[in-house]
Formats: sequence, structure tokens, C-alpha cells
Amino acid sequence: MSQETSFTGKRVLLSSASTVGPATIYVKAGKVARIENEYLAEGATFDAGPRLLMAGVVDSHVHINQPGRTQWEGVVTASHAAASGGVTTIIDMPLNCIPSTVTVEAYEQKRESFADGMWVDVGTWGGVVPGNADSLVPMLAEGARGFKCFLCDSGVDEFPPVDEAQLRVAMTELKRVNGMLMFHAEMETGASVNEADDPTDYKTFLDSRPPAMEVRAIDLVVKMCREFATVPCHIVHLSAADALPAIRAAKAEGLPLTVETCFHYLTISAEDVPTCSTEYKCCPPIRGQTNRDLLWEAVLDGTIDFIVSDHSPCTPDLKLHPCCGGKIAHGATEGDFVSAWGGIASVGIGLPLLWTEGKSRGLSLQDVTRLVCERTAKHAGLCDRKGQIAVGLDADFVVWDPEEDNHIDAEKLHFRNKLTPYHERSCKGLVHQTIVRGSTVYDISQVDNSDTWENGFSKKPHGQWIDSPIS
Repeated sequence: MSQETSFTGKRVLLSSASTVGPATIYVKAGKVARIENEYLAEGATFDAGPRLLMAGVVDSHVHINQPGRTQWEGVVTASHAAASGGVTTIIDMPLNCIPSTVTVEAYEQKRESFADGMWVDVGTWGGVVPGNADSLVPMLAEGARGFKCFLCDSGVDEFPPVDEAQLRVAMTELKRVNGMLMFHAEMETGASVNEADDPTDYKTFLDSRPPAMEVRAIDLVVKMCREFATVPCHIVHLSAADALPAIRAAKAEGLPLTVETCFHYLTISAEDVPTCSTEYKCCPPIRGQTNRDLLWEAVLDGTIDFIVSDHSPCTPDLKLHPCCGGKIAHGATEGDFVSAWGGIASVGIGLPLLWTEGKSRGLSLQDVTRLVCERTAKHAGLCDRKGQIAVGLDADFVVWDPEEDNHIDAEKLHFRNKLTPYHERSCKGLVHQTIVRGSTVYDISQVDNSDTWENGFSKKPHGQWIDSPIS
């Protein structure tokens, strides 16, 4: 019989529909067994005191890059970074690993490779590429949470884009099981780099990927969503506010369409990007301040459903950046935005970034829970296990102080490659403990290594692979 443990606090937020108040949560076999609306410190297994205790963050868009590109990232470093930021579940993307997760065999290979150690719970999306439609339903049966495709070049040869005809074949298969299809929503419009412009100037790259690329792609997504009305469709990492009218119209029509944006689109503007600073490059790109304000309006009015990291790191040399031991290849230009890899490293630092920017715009703690816990859990088919603190759900918690100063130092971050646009950024909100299914996996106070702790992390990896049915 599993022993019952208890987690208590003076400030507990159970869900987006509740108020912050005292509570004691009783946990048995990794699940919430019962909840009392009182602060009961005596005999408690864990006492959060005045810090905020809420459901663990679910980041449903992370590139772990394992197997095959672990020099970019890996499950140990990615899950450490996640845990240090209150993220208790991450869902891996199907590309940048080798092989891409586009067959049952590749799915199984990824699952086996993650036995290296998961400090948080981990699942994966599958991929849609030309010719793999027959693999989709079997992958879903194995545990894939849904599927992602590209409507433009993905940046890696092993994950080619699909056209409308290929989409139709894939969605016909997914219609059989109501499987979700996610879209990297950019399509070519004829825009290109002006060779006369300075490639180390961010504007040169930004002008080559105009909002029209997203608008054109999202028009196609809406068309397909309407045609395959039982296939949930999802737009990943929305950047262009110009696409919001089409998204609002599709939602008003009742189409099964959801949309995410990312921490970087909400916390950085194009005007902030310094010359040669390729750590800011991603696709679609970070756009201007006016665009950012419109994205925030869409977050607050519910047009954008939730927020993720889209953690997509690489080695500094691929960023054409000299930091962290990066070496610029012969003939390459340091800080060349056009040629550098596109992707932003940020898993585990989204909570304070979102809170700091959002609270000045009227974001509440309940909104935070809705945007990075509840809706991301639902998106990944995990709302019967994660996203809230409720009886029967996994005992996944983050304990943090929303008012505590947090100065981000890249060298203290836990993902493998430390190049990030958030280095030396000051914000509010510091994570103190992260609990996964009742076990503490990160504790900022554990400064001395021991038989059970090392560098603030439990020596034992308590995370598990997620292959439960979609809920």
C-alpha cells in the first residue's frame, strides 16, 4: 500500500476557476487523493508556506532532439531545464531528432532512447510527411499525442513539407480516429532576401518572412479544417497578428481550430533585436511592437488558446555565434541572421517571463494557469491527468514566488546550449520546488550535493514516458 503524503500552503491555486487560498493536498500513489481548504502545516510532508503552489506547467511544444542530435539538446538536460522552471510535463516535437518521429519504429526508438532519464513526464507528437499516411493511426495507437506537419521547408532534410494533396491523404487517415493535426503555418509568397542588405541586420531576415507567409498558410489550414471537420486542427507558434481575423472567423464558424503562440512573441519585439544577435532568430520571426500588442489582445480575449516555449536549441556554431565555445566556419559571417539556424532556447524560463510581461497587461494568476497548464494539458490529450490540482489527477505541482526578483543568467540555465535571448533579463517570479506525481524533482534550496540530490535536482529521475490514451 502506498503511503499518503501531504502538501500544504497558505496560497494555493487549484485551477483557473478557483481563488488563491489555503489548502492541503493529500497524495497517494502519485495522484491527488483528497483536498482540504485549510493550511495544515503540522505533520505535512511539504509546506509551501506563503509561496504560491499551483499545478505544474505543461509545455506542449519542445524540441528535445533525441535521438540523433543530442549535441543540440537531450532528454536529461531538457527535463532538468523544464523542472527548474516548474514544468512537469513536456511534449516533444517529431523533428530535429534522427530519425524523425514519422513511423512506429521511430516512435519506439525515441521512447527507448529517453530511458537515459526523464526528470519530468515526457510524451511526443508524431509527424506528417509525404508518404507516411499509413503510419499515422498506428502511431496514435502507440501513444503519439497527435501530429505535426510543415507547409514550408522545415530546415532539416529528414522532415519535408507536405502540399495540399498530401494533406488531404493524411487527414483522410486522421479522420478515422479524430486525430489532431498541427501546422507550421508558413507558405512561400515569393518574398526573398535582398542580397544588397546586411545579413547581420535583423530587419534583413525579418523582411524575408513577411506576415503574408503566415496568412496564406492559415487560409489553407482553415480550408482543410472546414473540409475535414472532425479532425482537430492546430496552428503552432503564431507570430503574425495579420492572421488573427481569419482565425477569429474560423472559430466563430465553429471549426475545430486551436492556436498557440510563444513566450518570445509576447516578450520581445523586433525593435529590441541587436545586430548580429542570432539567438533571437526563429521561424516565423519575432515581429514589431504593434504586432506584439495585437497578439496580447488575442491572448487576453481567448483567440489564442495557450502559450508554449517552442524550445528549439542548437549548437552555437549553427547560430553563427561565438559564445559558449561556438566556432564560426570558414567563409561564414558571424551574426548572419539569414544563414543562422532558427530557434529560441527557453524551456523552463517561460513562467516568470509570461508573468512579468502579462501582469502589466491585466493577466491574472488564474489566466497563467489556464494558458500554460490547463489548455496545454487538454491540447496534449492529458486533461484527465494534468493541468489542474484535482482529485484523481497527477500530483504535479510548482511552488514559486510571483513577486521574487529573478535575474536570468544563461550560465545557470540547465538546457545544454546556453545561447538564449533572455540572458541578463530581469523579471518577477522564481520557482523554488517542482513536484512530479508527488515526488520533488527540483528544489532550489538543495545547494549541497548528497546521496539523493545533485545541483538542485533529485538524483533519481521521477519522470515517465506518456503513452496513455488521448483524453
